[in-house]
Amino acid sequence: MGRRPARCCRFQKNKPYIKSRFCRGVPDAKIRIFDCGAKKARVDVFPFVAHLVSDEKEQITSSALEASRVACNKYLLKTCGKDTYHIRTRCHPFHVIRQNKMLSCAGADRLSSGMRGSYGKPMEMAARISIGQIIVSVRAKDKDAPHVIEALRRAKFKFPGRQKVMRSNKWGFTKWERTDYVRGRKEGWLTDDGVMAKYHRQHGRLSENNCV
Repeated sequence: MGRRPARCCRFQKNKPYIKSRFCRGVPDAKIRIFDCGAKKARVDVFPFVAHLVSDEKEQITSSALEASRVACNKYLLKTCGKDTYHIRTRCHPFHVIRQNKMLSCAGADRLSSGMRGSYGKPMEMAARISIGQIIVSVRAKDKDAPHVIEALRRAKFKFPGRQKVMRSNKWGFTKWERTDYVRGRKEGWLTDDGVMAKYHRQHGRLSENNCV
């Protein structure tokens, strides 16, 4: 029996059902890589960021998340080149989807038990998404902004429901607006901390960082 289509499991109908000592024998999620591209590039390298935002409360399977990551990565690799972007999948599939397997061969009505004992077996994993939640984020240089938006548009086709591609006013994956980030770096209360920026408070013990 093959995979069932997304319409069978896209709605959040029940409580979260996660892998635990009571729910064993769960297959691994299809998506194993959540960051791809130049994931170690420093925060100053990629100022532009765009997000794929969900417009529905739904469930997205791990297969769909992996398919969208591959589509987005392949397009950006072809148009922008290697190590010129950083794709991050922001939602993780922790919800277990069960299926009650039914026989569909000739004479199945004699063999199958119908709805008797219909509690299904774990089949795959899914992420539970709410309205306005970010699914995928991509940071890159400003000159590659049109390619990033097109890549996210292509990734959209792998998901059920409605999504929106939104370009952000923030600097990369940080929480700071572009103008605030530039000012903070110049004045010294923001420093490079890998992919993110570190904020140095004016309070606390005096050090070289907070004596501006």
